[in-house]
Order: sequence, then C-alpha cells, then structure tokens
Amino acid sequence: MALVRSVTDAGVTTLTLDSPANRNALSTALMTDLLDGLGTALTDASVRAVVISHTGPVFCSGADLKETAATPDDGKVPAEMMADVLAAIWEFPKPVVARVAGPARAGGLGLIAAADLAVCTLDATFAFSEVRLGVIPAVISATVLPRLAPRAAAELYLTGDVFDGRRAAEIGLVTRAVEARDLDAAVAGFCASLVKGGPTALAGTKQLLRRTPADSVRTDLADLAARSSGYFKSPEGREGVAAFREKRPAAWVPVTPEA
Repeated sequence: MALVRSVTDAGVTTLTLDSPANRNALSTALMTDLLDGLGTALTDASVRAVVISHTGPVFCSGADLKETAATPDDGKVPAEMMADVLAAIWEFPKPVVARVAGPARAGGLGLIAAADLAVCTLDATFAFSEVRLGVIPAVISATVLPRLAPRAAAELYLTGDVFDGRRAAEIGLVTRAVEARDLDAAVAGFCASLVKGGPTALAGTKQLLRRTPADSVRTDLADLAARSSGYFKSPEGREGVAAFREKRPAAWVPVTPEA
C-alpha cells in the first residue's frame, strides 16, 4: 500500500503523505514512496510544480520513532535517509510548495523548509522537539537554518517549545500563514503563478537563490551577466520575449480546459 499518493492536474503534481495512523511519520517506506513520487514528477515534462500535502490532521510528526527504536546499533535509522529526501526536495529543479494544514514536528519542519514555498494554517503548530528526546535537529538544519532568523532558531532549537503558524511566517519557516478556509486557495494561487514561468528559467532561478556570491562584486556581476545573457538568448527566453511582445501566453503555459 502506497504511503504517498500522487495526482497530477494542470501541470501540478500533488504528493500527499498518506500515513495518518502514525501521523505521517517519516518511515523508510514513506520516504521511499516520496522519493519515487519526486522522481516521476521530475521526468514528466508536463509537470511544472509539485505540492507536498497530507491526509489526516497532522502534516508530519518527524522521523518514525517506532522504527528508530527497533533499529539495531549497526543499522540505518530513518533520520539518515531523511538526508536523501531533504536533498531531493532542495535540489529539485521544479518549484515545490508545502501545504500544511496541521501540526509538524522535528523532521516535518525539515520538509517544509526544503520546499521553495510553504503555506500553513494560522492554527498549525510546530516544534523542534529533538532536544526533548535527547537528540539534536542535525539533518534538518541543512534546510531549516537558511530559512530562520538566527535568534529564533536558537530559541526554538534549544527550548523545543511549540509555536503557531503566525510565528512560523514571522521567522521565515513558511511563506504565508492563512485561515484554514483559505489554505487551498492560497496554494492554488501560488501554483497558478508558478506554471506561468519558463521551466528552464524556474530551474535556473532556484539555482540563483542558492548560489554563493563571489568575493569580488565585479566577479559576481560578470557571472550574473553571463547567466542573464544565456537565458535571454535561449529558445525559452526568445519565446518568452516574443510572447510578451505579442500579448499571448508563452508556449510553456499549460492550457486549462474551458469549463
């Protein structure tokens, strides 16, 4: 039985964590299914963006502690595989949106931070609960710390205290926090905007957001100018400019069937 369901519509693949019995914990089985879903979305040219959603009241409770407890000393705990999952989302060339309608803990926050955009409900709750289990939020720090304000990270990592959606937006963990009734509309709005971007340009923009600037501003600008020129001269760039001048949708924009 699949623990991650996949549905594609209008250029957007929604990967739904579907293991509510254990609060969508990051078990080896669920993470394997999630990686498989991402792999399929990656190779499907019709897929322009991915949404990570969930069934049940909890987005993700973190690493599967039952599986972790049963792992022998020489075995691989789920937290180690989590590194592969977070890397896959962080490096995914298509935009990834997290849809969070309920609590997230520990590794679940790593998933949210790995996504390019994240929308949660105002009443969703979050916590870096690792220290209260006698462990540390090591793996998820790769995606979480670039998002969070340093003082907030220190407070929430060290205390393990619970915080709500409004605070999550204030500190940068999520892009936007909305009323529960507005969650799906907010996610749909982001997706509608994302599919209007050129696929190659979106991938390049994701690289731009994660690049390390050169020590010299002139070296940095030379690199950026070269990138810009390459995109303007590419087939996608030329099509985008032509579409703008001709006041028509670019060729890559998914055609939505008329009602």
